[in-house]
Amino acid sequence: MQADRPGVRRDILEAAASVIAGRGRAVSMAEIAAAAGIGRATLYRYYPTREALVTGLMLDALDQVAQGIAAAELDTVDVREGVARLGRAFLGTATRYAALIQFGIDKDDKPAGLEEKLTGPVRDLLRRGVESGELRDDVPLELHFELLTGLFERALGLVLAGRLPAERASALISSMFFDGAGSDRPATAS
Repeated sequence: MQADRPGVRRDILEAAASVIAGRGRAVSMAEIAAAAGIGRATLYRYYPTREALVTGLMLDALDQVAQGIAAAELDTVDVREGVARLGRAFLGTATRYAALIQFGIDKDDKPAGLEEKLTGPVRDLLRRGVESGELRDDVPLELHFELLTGLFERALGLVLAGRLPAERASALISSMFFDGAGSDRPATAS
C-alpha cells in the first residue's frame, strides 16, 4: 500500500465539502474524486466508504471550529468581542456544516477531548460575562450557553440558505444576545 501523500487528504475534504454543499446528497464519489483532482482508487484508499468520507468531513469541520475558537483568543478580549469572534469562527465553517446537514450527521458525536475544545472556552467566556456583570447573573450559565449556541445554529441556517451573509449574521448574534431584539429608536404611536 502506498503512503499517504501530504495534502491529498486535505484536498479531498475541501473538494467534498464544496461539491456536497453545491449538489447535496446526490453527489457521487466519482464527482468528489474529480473535484479533488484524483482518481477514484485514490479517493477510496483514503476514504474506503461514503460514510468514512462523511465522518472525515464531520471531524474536519469540528476541528476547524475548535481551531477557530482557539485562534479567537477569547480570554484576551471583553465578553462582547469574544461572542463576536465566536460567531465568526463558527460561521466560517459553513460549507463543511452544509455538507454535514445534507447527510443528517449528528454533530454531537464527537471524539473524546473535542467537546471540551469546542465548549470549554465558550463556557469560560460566558462565566466571565456573568462574573463581570456583562451577562445576567439570574440566568444559569448553561442557559446562557444554550441560548447563545441556539443563535449560532439558527444563524448558520440563514447563512446556508443565502438569506444572510456570514459577517452580518455574526454581528446580529452578538447584538441579539447582548441587546435583545428591541430597537434603540423611540416607539411610534400606531
